[in-house]
Amino acid sequence: MDGGNQTVVSEFILRGLANSKNIQILLFVILLTLYILIICGNIVIMILITTDPHLLSPMYFLLANLSFVDMWLSSNTTPKMITDFLRENKTISFAGCMFQVFFAHCIAAGEMVLLVVMAYDRYVAICKPLHYLTIMNLKRCTGLVLTSWAIGFIHGISHLVVIVQLPFCGPKEIDSFFCDMPLLIKLACMDSHDLNTIMNAECGVVAVTCLTLLLISYTKILITVCQSSKAGVLKALSTCTAHITVVMIFFLPCIFIYVWPLSITWLDKFFAVFYSVFTPLLNPTIYTLRNKEMKNAMKRFIGNYLGPKGNF
Repeated sequence: MDGGNQTVVSEFILRGLANSKNIQILLFVILLTLYILIICGNIVIMILITTDPHLLSPMYFLLANLSFVDMWLSSNTTPKMITDFLRENKTISFAGCMFQVFFAHCIAAGEMVLLVVMAYDRYVAICKPLHYLTIMNLKRCTGLVLTSWAIGFIHGISHLVVIVQLPFCGPKEIDSFFCDMPLLIKLACMDSHDLNTIMNAECGVVAVTCLTLLLISYTKILITVCQSSKAGVLKALSTCTAHITVVMIFFLPCIFIYVWPLSITWLDKFFAVFYSVFTPLLNPTIYTLRNKEMKNAMKRFIGNYLGPKGNF
């Protein structure tokens, strides 16, 4: 085949998660409930952090941005997946498919960098406490967040530019609930092995670099706290444990989908669902339920806006 763009496919067919109607209804109820919790949970966190004067530290500023990113991470694929459970013909337009690819990689790469920024924030807070507010001032925090979005955008657009030019001229059935780069490359009317390797390598560079930086940051934190008081060690270990849990929950599915694919269909689907539904749900849960200041902020919010004084 020649090297031109031979795209003639106007839409793709999504095979979804299950063929049984009963299982689809069950998944519809479960995933709709989880998606509502994701949106509500992350919105509550953003409202608490932006309205409570006790949560003005850089850590909470970054946490609010993480909640914002998580909301979009789930919203990129989950609403379509949920509505498709009620449809016989699970199709997505070519343009819609390309947008899913772009936003999936843009948001994922942006969140990886944001997690690195949050680890750096904890490193400065624990290892350089006297200079914390000077180093992690609002201007720097804003710049780091914008950098995470810029890196995410570049990563996403690089995948979009490649995918949109592939020659789709025949097969159009995607064995998943959303459009993803490796699945689309398999449908292209060309020898896709080398391209798939290159794209996975690019994802690997982003994921492995961010994961390495995260591990370095938390290693330095643990070394530092082990040399301090026992109370400081316990508090720092509690914080780091929560952060590391979030990191593992986020990175492991990415690694097995892109960097080290297992080529097991049902496992790929499980990781994709875990990545798009459970990760955005667990992040606010882990950070909020383990955080005393967030719990107190919730009590203050309920007392100020939902308590007796808030009644008209």
